[in-house]
Amino acid sequence: MDEKPPRTKANGLPEDTRPFVAPCRPISSTAPLRWLQKGWHDFRAAPRVSLIYGVIMVVLSYLITAAAWAFGNMGLYLSLISGFVFLGPILALNLYGISIQLQQGKTPSLRVSLNQVKACIGDALTFTVIMVVVFLVWARAANLIYIFYPVNEWRMEDMLLFFGVGSSVGALFCAIVFTASAFSLPMIMDRETDMVTGVITSANAVLRNKMALFVWACLIGISLLIGLLTAYLGLVILLPVLGFATWHAYRESIDASEWDGRFELPPEDS
Repeated sequence: MDEKPPRTKANGLPEDTRPFVAPCRPISSTAPLRWLQKGWHDFRAAPRVSLIYGVIMVVLSYLITAAAWAFGNMGLYLSLISGFVFLGPILALNLYGISIQLQQGKTPSLRVSLNQVKACIGDALTFTVIMVVVFLVWARAANLIYIFYPVNEWRMEDMLLFFGVGSSVGALFCAIVFTASAFSLPMIMDRETDMVTGVITSANAVLRNKMALFVWACLIGISLLIGLLTAYLGLVILLPVLGFATWHAYRESIDASEWDGRFELPPEDS
C-alpha cells in the first residue's frame, strides 16, 4: 500500500503535523527514588568528571556567598544562594551530556559534553535569559522582604517572620521555575525541538503527575538543604547526582519520539 504524501500548507511547504506538546507517561509517586538511584549509578560510572563538575559548582557557590556577604545584606545573600533553583537546570546541561555518553557506552568527557551542549545552545540561551529575568525579580523581592522585615538584631521573632514571609514568596517562584524546567531542558538537549515546546511539555507533565513531581521537588529541596548545611561540601556529590537523575526522569516520563533525536540512545528502562 502506498504511503500518504505529507500534508502541505497553502504555500506548498510541508505542514508540521507534530503535536504541540510531547505526551507524558504516567509517573508513580515512587519514581523519583528510582531517578535518584539512576543518578547515583551514573555518578559512580563517571566519578572523575562528576567530581570536577561538583567542585566547580561549590567554588562558584563560595564566591557568590563571599560577594553577597561583603557587599550585600541577608536578603541579597538568600536570593543569590537560592539561585541554584533558578539556574541549576541550565548548569546541568553538561551533566545530561555525560549521561548521554554513558548510555552510548562511551567513556564520559566534559569536553565532549560541552560539544553536545552546543547542539541546543540557541534554545538553552533563550531559556537562560528567561530564568535570569525571573531570578532578578526574585532577588528584588527578597531584598524588599528584608527591608520590610529586617533581622539586623537577630531577634527570634524577627527571624521567624522574615524566613516565613521569604519562604512563602520563594516557594511561589520556585514552583513556577520547577514546573517550567523539570523536563524542558533535557528535552531540548535530547530532541530537535524549541524552548516553547519544551516548557509546555514540562508544565503538562508536572500538572498531570502532581504527587510524583511534588515528591521529586521535595527530594531536590532536601538535597540542596543538605548541601547548605554542610557548607556546600555536600553539593560536590549531590549536584551531579541530581543532574543525572533529572536526565533519567525525562527519559522515563516524556515520549518525545515525534521529534528527531540529536543522539542515538537505547530505550530507557523504568
